[in-house]
Amino acid sequence: MAPGIDVVIVAYNRYELTASCLRHLAAQTLEHHVIVVDNGSTDETRVRLRAEWPGVQLVCLDENHGFPEACNLGVATGSNEIVVLLNNDVDVRPGFLERVTAPLQATDVGSVAGLLLQRDGELIDGIGFAVDVTLAAFSRLQGLPAAQAGSESPLLLGPGGAATAYRRVAWEEVDGLDETLAFYMDDVDLAIRLRLAGWRSVTAPDAVAIHLRSGTLGADPAQQRRYGGFGRGYVLRRYGLLRRRTALRTLSTETIVVLADMAISRDLAALEGRIAGWRAARGKPRLGLPPADAIDHTISFRSSLALRWQTYALQRQDRRRRRDIGEQAHPTTAVGA
Repeated sequence: MAPGIDVVIVAYNRYELTASCLRHLAAQTLEHHVIVVDNGSTDETRVRLRAEWPGVQLVCLDENHGFPEACNLGVATGSNEIVVLLNNDVDVRPGFLERVTAPLQATDVGSVAGLLLQRDGELIDGIGFAVDVTLAAFSRLQGLPAAQAGSESPLLLGPGGAATAYRRVAWEEVDGLDETLAFYMDDVDLAIRLRLAGWRSVTAPDAVAIHLRSGTLGADPAQQRRYGGFGRGYVLRRYGLLRRRTALRTLSTETIVVLADMAISRDLAALEGRIAGWRAARGKPRLGLPPADAIDHTISFRSSLALRWQTYALQRQDRRRRRDIGEQAHPTTAVGA
Protein backbone atom coordinates (compact mmCIF):
# COMPACT_ATOMS: atom_id res chain seq x y z
CA MET A 1 0.00 0.00 0.00
CA ALA A 2 1.16 3.55 -0.74
CA PRO A 3 2.00 5.55 2.39
CA GLY A 4 -0.71 7.90 3.63
CA ILE A 5 -0.37 11.66 3.34
CA ASP A 6 -1.36 14.36 5.81
CA VAL A 7 -1.51 17.86 4.31
CA VAL A 8 -1.16 20.52 7.01
CA ILE A 9 -2.20 24.13 6.35
CA VAL A 10 -2.06 26.99 8.86
CA ALA A 11 -4.68 29.71 8.35
CA TYR A 12 -5.21 33.12 9.89
CA ASN A 13 -8.06 35.22 8.47
CA ARG A 14 -8.15 35.79 4.68
CA TYR A 15 -10.53 32.88 4.05
CA GLU A 16 -10.27 33.27 0.28
CA LEU A 17 -6.60 32.25 0.37
CA THR A 18 -7.30 29.03 2.24
CA ALA A 19 -10.31 28.23 0.04
CA SER A 20 -8.18 28.61 -3.09
CA CYS A 21 -5.50 26.38 -1.60
CA LEU A 22 -8.11 23.72 -0.77
CA ARG A 23 -9.69 23.87 -4.23
CA HIS A 24 -6.33 23.15 -5.82
CA LEU A 25 -5.69 20.32 -3.38
CA ALA A 26 -9.03 18.77 -4.32
CA ALA A 27 -7.74 18.26 -7.87
CA GLN A 28 -4.77 16.13 -6.78
CA THR A 29 -4.20 12.61 -8.07
CA LEU A 30 -3.31 11.04 -4.70
CA GLU A 31 -5.61 10.48 -1.76
CA HIS A 32 -4.71 12.61 1.22
CA HIS A 33 -6.02 13.89 4.54
CA VAL A 34 -6.19 17.66 5.01
CA ILE A 35 -5.68 19.29 8.41
CA VAL A 36 -6.25 23.04 8.65
CA VAL A 37 -5.11 24.79 11.82
CA ASP A 38 -7.05 28.01 12.33
CA ASN A 39 -4.50 30.07 14.21
CA GLY A 40 -6.85 32.43 16.04
CA SER A 41 -8.74 33.93 13.09
CA THR A 42 -10.95 36.89 13.92
CA ASP A 43 -13.00 36.92 10.72
CA GLU A 44 -15.36 34.37 9.15
CA THR A 45 -12.60 31.90 8.24
CA ARG A 46 -13.43 29.30 10.89
CA VAL A 47 -17.18 29.37 10.27
CA ARG A 48 -16.81 29.13 6.51
CA LEU A 49 -14.29 26.29 6.70
CA ARG A 50 -16.70 24.26 8.79
CA ALA A 51 -19.62 25.00 6.47
CA GLU A 52 -17.95 24.72 3.08
CA TRP A 53 -15.21 22.12 3.66
CA PRO A 54 -16.73 19.34 5.80
CA GLY A 55 -14.09 16.84 4.64
CA VAL A 56 -11.28 18.92 6.12
CA GLN A 57 -10.17 18.29 9.70
CA LEU A 58 -10.24 21.68 11.40
CA VAL A 59 -8.13 22.40 14.48
CA CYS A 60 -8.89 25.73 16.16
CA LEU A 61 -6.73 27.90 18.38
CA ASP A 62 -8.40 30.69 20.33
CA GLU A 63 -5.52 33.11 19.72
CA ASN A 64 -2.57 33.40 17.39
CA HIS A 65 0.31 31.19 18.50
CA GLY A 66 2.76 31.84 15.67
CA PHE A 67 3.40 29.61 12.69
CA PRO A 68 5.71 26.94 14.18
CA GLU A 69 3.47 26.14 17.14
CA ALA A 70 0.36 25.97 14.97
CA CYS A 71 2.18 23.87 12.40
CA ASN A 72 3.54 21.44 14.99
CA LEU A 73 0.02 21.03 16.37
CA GLY A 74 -1.31 20.25 12.90
CA VAL A 75 1.36 17.64 12.25
CA ALA A 76 0.79 16.04 15.66
CA THR A 77 -2.93 15.83 14.92
CA GLY A 78 -2.26 13.53 11.96
CA SER A 79 -0.72 10.06 11.85
CA ASN A 80 0.14 9.33 8.22
CA GLU A 81 3.68 8.43 7.17
CA ILE A 82 4.13 11.52 5.01
CA VAL A 83 3.47 15.13 6.02
CA VAL A 84 3.07 17.84 3.39
CA LEU A 85 3.19 21.44 4.60
CA LEU A 86 1.50 24.12 2.53
CA ASN A 87 1.18 27.81 3.15
CA ASN A 88 -2.40 28.80 2.61
CA ASP A 89 -1.26 31.36 0.01
CA VAL A 90 0.05 28.54 -2.19
CA ASP A 91 -1.93 27.00 -5.07
CA VAL A 92 -0.59 23.60 -6.10
CA ARG A 93 -0.83 22.36 -9.67
CA PRO A 94 -2.39 18.97 -10.50
CA GLY A 95 0.00 16.14 -9.69
CA PHE A 96 1.85 18.15 -7.05
CA LEU A 97 1.30 15.66 -4.21
CA GLU A 98 2.29 12.69 -6.35
CA ARG A 99 5.52 14.36 -7.46
CA VAL A 100 6.58 15.96 -4.19
CA THR A 101 6.18 12.69 -2.26
CA ALA A 102 7.74 10.38 -4.87
CA PRO A 103 11.38 10.96 -3.73
CA LEU A 104 10.44 9.69 -0.25
CA GLN A 105 10.50 6.17 -1.68
CA ALA A 106 14.24 6.38 -0.96
CA THR A 107 14.45 5.50 2.72
CA ASP A 108 17.24 7.97 3.54
CA VAL A 109 15.33 11.00 2.21
CA GLY A 110 13.68 12.94 5.02
CA SER A 111 12.39 16.00 3.16
CA VAL A 112 11.54 17.17 -0.34
CA ALA A 113 11.40 20.75 -1.64
CA GLY A 114 8.68 21.48 -4.18
CA LEU A 115 9.05 24.21 -6.80
CA LEU A 116 7.45 27.52 -5.87
CA LEU A 117 6.79 29.90 -8.74
CA GLN A 118 5.96 33.58 -8.47
CA ARG A 119 2.48 34.84 -9.29
CA ASP A 120 3.23 35.02 -13.02
CA GLY A 121 3.95 31.29 -13.09
CA GLU A 122 7.13 31.90 -15.06
CA LEU A 123 9.76 32.94 -12.53
CA ILE A 124 11.01 30.90 -9.58
CA ASP A 125 10.10 32.07 -6.09
CA GLY A 126 12.24 29.35 -4.56
CA ILE A 127 13.04 25.65 -4.56
CA GLY A 128 14.44 25.02 -1.12
CA PHE A 129 17.18 26.94 0.67
CA ALA A 130 20.91 27.29 0.23
CA VAL A 131 23.20 28.49 3.02
CA ASP A 132 26.65 30.02 2.96
CA VAL A 133 29.39 29.30 5.51
CA THR A 134 27.74 31.66 8.03
CA LEU A 135 24.42 29.77 7.71
CA ALA A 136 22.80 32.79 6.09
CA ALA A 137 19.95 31.32 4.05
CA PHE A 138 18.68 32.20 0.59
CA SER A 139 15.81 30.92 -1.54
CA ARG A 140 17.42 28.87 -4.28
CA LEU A 141 17.16 30.14 -7.86
CA GLN A 142 14.81 32.97 -6.90
CA GLY A 143 13.94 35.19 -9.85
CA LEU A 144 15.24 32.78 -12.51
CA PRO A 145 13.07 31.22 -15.25
CA ALA A 146 11.14 28.10 -14.22
CA ALA A 147 13.06 26.07 -16.81
CA GLN A 148 16.15 26.33 -14.57
CA ALA A 149 14.47 24.72 -11.56
CA GLY A 150 16.47 21.50 -11.97
CA SER A 151 19.81 23.23 -11.45
CA GLU A 152 21.99 21.64 -8.77
CA SER A 153 23.68 24.95 -7.97
CA PRO A 154 23.48 26.46 -5.43
CA LEU A 155 23.69 23.42 -3.16
CA LEU A 156 20.47 22.46 -1.43
CA LEU A 157 20.35 22.60 2.36
CA GLY A 158 16.70 21.67 2.61
CA PRO A 159 13.18 22.82 1.85
CA GLY A 160 11.22 25.84 2.95
CA GLY A 161 7.91 25.16 4.64
CA ALA A 162 5.59 26.64 2.02
CA ALA A 163 5.33 23.55 -0.23
CA THR A 164 7.26 20.71 1.30
CA ALA A 165 7.03 16.98 2.00
CA TYR A 166 8.51 15.40 5.14
CA ARG A 167 8.85 11.83 6.30
CA ARG A 168 7.00 11.77 9.62
CA VAL A 169 9.66 9.72 11.41
CA ALA A 170 12.29 12.30 10.39
CA TRP A 171 10.09 15.18 11.55
CA GLU A 172 9.43 13.51 14.89
CA GLU A 173 13.08 12.53 15.38
CA VAL A 174 14.10 16.21 15.48
CA ASP A 175 10.89 17.41 17.21
CA GLY A 176 9.58 19.45 14.28
CA LEU A 177 9.81 23.22 14.13
CA ASP A 178 11.49 25.19 16.90
CA GLU A 179 8.65 27.22 18.42
CA THR A 180 11.04 29.90 19.66
CA LEU A 181 11.36 31.02 16.04
CA ALA A 182 7.88 32.45 15.72
CA PHE A 183 8.07 33.69 12.12
CA TYR A 184 11.45 33.52 10.36
CA MET A 185 14.25 30.94 10.06
CA ASP A 186 12.08 28.17 11.52
CA ASP A 187 12.18 26.10 8.32
CA VAL A 188 15.90 26.78 7.79
CA ASP A 189 16.65 25.65 11.35
CA LEU A 190 14.56 22.51 10.80
CA ALA A 191 16.42 21.77 7.57
CA ILE A 192 19.76 22.05 9.39
CA ARG A 193 18.66 19.76 12.21
CA LEU A 194 17.37 17.16 9.75
CA ARG A 195 20.72 17.17 7.95
CA LEU A 196 22.54 16.87 11.28
CA ALA A 197 20.38 13.83 12.05
CA GLY A 198 21.55 12.19 8.83
CA TRP A 199 18.51 12.67 6.63
CA ARG A 200 18.95 13.62 2.99
CA SER A 201 16.94 16.38 1.34
CA VAL A 202 16.16 16.58 -2.37
CA THR A 203 14.20 18.77 -4.77
CA ALA A 204 11.20 17.89 -6.90
CA PRO A 205 11.26 20.45 -9.76
CA ASP A 206 8.17 18.87 -11.33
CA ALA A 207 6.12 19.41 -8.14
CA VAL A 208 4.92 22.90 -8.97
CA ALA A 209 2.98 25.41 -6.88
CA ILE A 210 2.22 29.11 -7.28
CA HIS A 211 3.13 31.29 -4.32
CA LEU A 212 0.69 34.18 -4.21
CA ARG A 213 2.72 35.82 -1.43
CA SER A 214 -0.47 37.46 -0.19
CA GLY A 215 -0.08 35.88 3.20
CA THR A 216 3.43 36.85 4.18
CA LEU A 217 4.19 39.08 7.13
CA GLY A 218 4.92 42.59 6.07
CA ALA A 219 2.30 45.27 6.66
CA ASP A 220 4.65 46.68 9.30
CA PRO A 221 8.14 46.76 7.72
CA ALA A 222 9.86 47.34 11.06
CA GLN A 223 8.11 44.34 12.56
CA GLN A 224 9.12 42.19 9.60
CA ARG A 225 12.77 43.21 9.90
CA ARG A 226 12.69 42.75 13.66
CA TYR A 227 11.41 39.19 13.28
CA GLY A 228 13.98 38.50 10.58
CA GLY A 229 16.70 39.83 12.86
CA PHE A 230 15.42 37.69 15.72
CA GLY A 231 15.80 34.54 13.63
CA ARG A 232 19.30 35.50 12.57
CA GLY A 233 20.43 36.32 16.13
CA TYR A 234 18.98 33.05 17.40
CA VAL A 235 20.82 31.01 14.77
CA LEU A 236 24.08 32.86 15.39
CA ARG A 237 24.11 31.77 19.03
CA ARG A 238 22.44 28.35 18.70
CA TYR A 239 25.02 27.20 16.15
CA GLY A 240 27.98 28.97 17.76
CA LEU A 241 28.76 30.92 14.60
CA LEU A 242 30.81 33.58 16.39
CA ARG A 243 33.14 30.92 17.81
CA ARG A 244 34.02 29.24 14.54
CA ARG A 245 36.71 29.88 11.95
CA THR A 246 34.23 31.91 9.94
CA ALA A 247 33.50 34.25 12.88
CA LEU A 248 35.16 37.27 11.26
CA ARG A 249 33.13 36.90 8.07
CA THR A 250 29.96 36.32 10.09
CA LEU A 251 30.48 39.40 12.23
CA SER A 252 31.46 41.54 9.23
CA THR A 253 28.37 40.46 7.30
CA GLU A 254 26.01 41.11 10.19
CA THR A 255 27.56 44.52 10.84
CA ILE A 256 27.15 45.59 7.22
CA VAL A 257 23.58 44.29 7.03
CA VAL A 258 22.51 45.99 10.26
CA LEU A 259 24.17 49.32 9.40
CA ALA A 260 22.65 49.29 5.91
CA ASP A 261 19.24 48.54 7.37
CA MET A 262 19.59 51.40 9.86
CA ALA A 263 20.60 53.80 7.08
CA ILE A 264 17.70 52.83 4.82
CA SER A 265 14.95 52.39 7.41
CA ARG A 266 16.12 54.90 10.02
CA ASP A 267 15.33 52.61 12.93
CA LEU A 268 17.00 49.88 15.01
CA ALA A 269 14.58 47.05 14.18
CA ALA A 270 17.17 44.72 12.63
CA LEU A 271 19.60 45.22 15.51
CA GLU A 272 16.93 44.92 18.19
CA GLY A 273 15.70 41.70 16.60
CA ARG A 274 19.18 40.19 16.57
CA ILE A 275 19.76 41.08 20.22
CA ALA A 276 16.41 39.54 21.21
CA GLY A 277 17.12 36.38 19.19
CA TRP A 278 20.59 36.06 20.73
CA ARG A 279 19.09 36.30 24.20
CA ALA A 280 16.37 33.78 23.36
CA ALA A 281 19.04 31.20 22.44
CA ARG A 282 20.69 31.49 25.86
CA GLY A 283 20.68 28.13 27.60
CA LYS A 284 19.72 26.22 24.47
CA PRO A 285 21.95 23.26 23.57
CA ARG A 286 24.70 24.27 21.13
CA LEU A 287 24.26 22.60 17.74
CA GLY A 288 26.90 21.70 15.18
CA LEU A 289 27.18 22.68 11.54
CA PRO A 290 25.38 20.63 8.90
CA PRO A 291 27.42 18.28 6.65
CA ALA A 292 29.77 19.87 4.13
CA ASP A 293 27.49 18.92 1.23
CA ALA A 294 24.70 20.99 2.82
CA ILE A 295 26.71 24.24 2.80
CA ASP A 296 27.45 26.07 -0.43
CA HIS A 297 31.04 27.24 -0.05
CA THR A 298 30.90 28.97 -3.44
CA ILE A 299 28.65 31.72 -2.02
CA SER A 300 31.26 34.38 -1.41
CA PHE A 301 31.13 37.26 1.04
CA ARG A 302 30.17 39.65 -1.77
CA SER A 303 27.57 37.38 -3.34
CA SER A 304 26.05 36.71 0.08
CA LEU A 305 25.49 40.43 0.56
CA ALA A 306 24.03 40.69 -2.96
CA LEU A 307 21.60 37.85 -2.24
CA ARG A 308 20.50 39.52 0.98
CA TRP A 309 19.84 42.71 -0.92
CA GLN A 310 17.80 40.77 -3.49
CA THR A 311 15.66 39.30 -0.71
CA TYR A 312 15.22 42.72 0.91
CA ALA A 313 14.21 44.28 -2.42
CA LEU A 314 11.66 41.53 -3.06
CA GLN A 315 10.10 42.08 0.36
CA ARG A 316 9.83 45.83 -0.29
CA GLN A 317 8.21 45.14 -3.66
CA ASP A 318 5.76 42.73 -2.06
CA ARG A 319 4.80 45.26 0.62
CA ARG A 320 4.19 47.96 -2.02
CA ARG A 321 1.98 45.63 -4.02
CA ARG A 322 -0.13 44.72 -0.99
CA ARG A 323 -0.38 48.35 0.05
CA ASP A 324 -1.56 49.33 -3.43
CA ILE A 325 -4.36 46.75 -3.43
CA GLY A 326 -5.20 47.10 0.25
CA GLU A 327 -4.23 43.60 1.41
CA GLN A 328 -3.86 43.11 5.15
CA ALA A 329 -0.99 41.41 6.93
CA HIS A 330 -1.13 37.69 7.57
CA PRO A 331 1.33 36.87 10.32
CA THR A 332 1.14 33.08 10.47
CA THR A 333 2.56 32.01 7.14
CA ALA A 334 5.84 33.90 6.95
CA VAL A 335 8.73 31.54 6.42
CA GLY A 336 12.30 31.73 5.38
CA ALA A 337 15.29 33.89 6.08
